Amino acid sequence: MRSMTRTLPRTPLLVALIVLSVSSVSSTTWGRVSVPRSPLSFQFVTQEAVNQQRTKISKSALLNKLRGGALDLSDDEDDDDEDEDDDLNLDLDDFEVAEADFAEANTLDRVLEAWKRTPPLTKAYLTASFGATMYGYLFNKNEFPRILTLEWKPVLQRLQIWRPFTSFLNFGPFGLGYILTAQFVWTYMATLERLNHNRPFDFWILMLFGQLSMVIGYPLLKLSPRFLGHNLSTYLVYIWSRYHEGVEVNMFEMFNTKAELLPWFFLAQTFLLEGEPPVLDFLGIVFGHIYHHCKTVGILRAPDALVAWYHGDSEVAKRIREEYKVITSEFELV
Repeated sequence: MRSMTRTLPRTPLLVALIVLSVSSVSSTTWGRVSVPRSPLSFQFVTQEAVNQQRTKISKSALLNKLRGGALDLSDDEDDDDEDEDDDLNLDLDDFEVAEADFAEANTLDRVLEAWKRTPPLTKAYLTASFGATMYGYLFNKNEFPRILTLEWKPVLQRLQIWRPFTSFLNFGPFGLGYILTAQFVWTYMATLERLNHNRPFDFWILMLFGQLSMVIGYPLLKLSPRFLGHNLSTYLVYIWSRYHEGVEVNMFEMFNTKAELLPWFFLAQTFLLEGEPPVLDFLGIVFGHIYHHCKTVGILRAPDALVAWYHGDSEVAKRIREEYKVITSEFELV
């Protein structure tokens, strides 16, 4: 595959607060990786315009003096010039404030537009994660709600069957780590969902395989999962990297690396942030490798019943198809 260069997403605080990330996520076309781009910066007043305005004001002042029949600079005239300069400075300050306001509004518009174009499953997943995390932040001392964590005793005895699924909403406590993980999930999960826009059920199987592997595999290995959402992000990044082998990725504008090395970079990042071996994240890579192998050789595919339901006449299926039609239209050549 021909080498290309892409830049990792920046993560502004604005994206974390509304989980709508940071920079905008541009749409991904088939066979091309699309990553968030920095918002445009509009410059309403250039230095040349400022100089022209100053010259214009100076000429106007000189013309007024000539019409008044005198060219000598009295104290009163000096005061007038100072007032004019002050007025110009105030006007320029107003321009700068307006520029900042428009730039901020433009950034927010980009984030909202990116969120609007986010595929449905990714959007629902991030919305649920943000809601649960903010509830814990506001009412539970920044701890993820316990009723949503993975505990097998309530699942088996009280039939709290949502726990194996809601536990993946946990990216960690709200903070820098949560912001980074949410941004990675938004970028790479959305990209994978877009790549499967014409067969979304394949993407659903991708997600289900990763979740079941972790929910079943961790207890068998006697590992206690804490932040399953964070582990799932590593799983997604690994699969993304296999889809884009050979692509060069710019690491925070410091150095370039191949896409297939990106998951290992995240392992190192987790180790530096948490100060302990990222065993669970490593297993996320292992499960991602198993999925990719099974998918490549044709062992793993969506059940016929799921495919038939998606193409069926139920209202839910129709609504879902309409959601993905919007994404499919972005891949069509005009």
